[in-house]
Amino acid sequence: QRQFVESGGGLVQPGGSLKLSCAASGFSLDYYTVGWFRQAPGQDHEGVSSISRDGATTFYAESVEGRFTVSRDNAKNTVWLQMNSLQPEDTAVYYCAARLYGAGPWYDKYNYEYFGQGTQVTVSS
Repeated sequence: QRQFVESGGGLVQPGGSLKLSCAASGFSLDYYTVGWFRQAPGQDHEGVSSISRDGATTFYAESVEGRFTVSRDNAKNTVWLQMNSLQPEDTAVYYCAARLYGAGPWYDKYNYEYFGQGTQVTVSS
């Protein structure tokens, strides 16, 4: 069974940092593009970042560009999202997703096939 296990969420003060992990089990991430998404209460899903199979190509939403960094280690079957300079507007449930085929925009969750359950990130003083 293909699953993601996300971790690293929590409560952090504005300006703080968190590092989210997305570990795959039951399949190898080697052949998958992985995206990070978030959903705040009452809002649509937002594509946050994406990383190609080999890690050479990354994309970021304008709202997180320069503050978030996505990375992966295929040997560990894990993708990370380093989040710095967090602000209250970053509060959301964050989840990872994987797609085998590259068609469609990276920021559209409907172009992904497998999804994690999500981890809560709360930025508050």
